[in-house]
Amino acid sequence: MSRSKKVFAGLAVVFVILLLYASYDISTRTTFPGSKPQLKERIEDQFLKTDSIKIDTANAVQR
Repeated sequence: MSRSKKVFAGLAVVFVILLLYASYDISTRTTFPGSKPQLKERIEDQFLKTDSIKIDTANAVQR
């Protein structure tokens, strides 16, 4: 095998390793879309529950 072929093979191996590492890194930082609650449920959880807490504390202060 000539020197240029060895260099090319080495760079190809390094490239594949970096590509696999990047894929693994991205996959560990993201979640599968099917595992999240649907948008409507998330909106209700985020906004309606916090509003009800604010309303309850406002009524408690007035009493």
